[in-house]
Amino acid sequence: MSEVYAVRRGLLRDRCAAVGSAAALVSRPANVRYLAGGAPPGAVLLLGPGEDVLLCPRAPTGDPSHGRPDEALRLSVLPAPGGDPVVAAADLAMSSGAESLAIEEHDLTVARHRAMGSVAPRLHLADLGFTVEQLRVVKDEEEIACLRIAAEITDQALGELLESILVGRTERHLALELERRLVDHGADGAAFETSVATGPNSGQGRHRPSDRRVEEGDFLSVCLGASYRGYRCEIGRTFVIGTTPADWQIELYDLVFAAQRAGREALVPGAAYRDVDHASRHLLDRAGHGEGLVPWTGHGVGLEIDEDPQLAPTAMGKLDACVPVTVEPGVHLPGRGGVRIDDTLVVRPEADGGPELLTITTKELLAL
Repeated sequence: MSEVYAVRRGLLRDRCAAVGSAAALVSRPANVRYLAGGAPPGAVLLLGPGEDVLLCPRAPTGDPSHGRPDEALRLSVLPAPGGDPVVAAADLAMSSGAESLAIEEHDLTVARHRAMGSVAPRLHLADLGFTVEQLRVVKDEEEIACLRIAAEITDQALGELLESILVGRTERHLALELERRLVDHGADGAAFETSVATGPNSGQGRHRPSDRRVEEGDFLSVCLGASYRGYRCEIGRTFVIGTTPADWQIELYDLVFAAQRAGREALVPGAAYRDVDHASRHLLDRAGHGEGLVPWTGHGVGLEIDEDPQLAPTAMGKLDACVPVTVEPGVHLPGRGGVRIDDTLVVRPEADGGPELLTITTKELLAL
């Protein structure tokens, strides 16, 4: 993997050189991990002009969830507690002869930016923008393999929960159990806060688990994901508890299922982001559920759970192969209930079988 990280840093270095900067400072944690292999808390990565250095506020603990820094990097631990690696990196860049330093302005506070200017007043600070995020959009096969394992862990945790008795248990209890099962099966942890919504609570988007207990006839809507070696996936499913679904539940579920399938089928290289969103959204809109829909149909996943691209009505750009995304339409009827169906997939050309579905838990409307 050391070679992979070196290639990634080389691509960034080339882009910086193209705009006249011989050095770059990467501070956003996911970007640091992408380029360095590991991101101990607070660490930043300085690229050139001499050598690449990972600066840490304290000695790394070796926690696997932080990744493993590339051994080809020089590791520098700040000598004094409370020091800021960003400021130390600016000082090091200037002392190494850099005249310009590209920084991630979107990640730095004004105070940190000013502190860098005070310690290195002759260093021109340029905006690196979202260059690293753009490099991260297309995944290599090793990254996709990590996402595939994260999805397998997630499917396994959800499948085991569905085999247990659910009536009478609280949303909060179910969410905690799901997160424990993720770790038991090898995840670093949950990719994001697990959502469990029952009955009328499923009529709220992004509901936070409460002490409401599961009752017969409820919709049970679950959204969870595992993080494996830093890579995060997402799955969302909706079920009915303990009885034959009511007609309105079947109708609503079938509608969302059709919208989700349309979105999945639109995932082909070259498809416009907005067209994928439209393929799913227009079915829900035509059925009278246009108001209240979430602003997007899906988004990229990787070292963060919400990455580019955004599959949204106004999103600009087109899909590439090997881009993992979610397709997650939902309809939520306040005070009554709702349905969300969410998968993580990898965009693949039709010659390779089309989009690769990573999360494979059944999408049949089960009565549990």
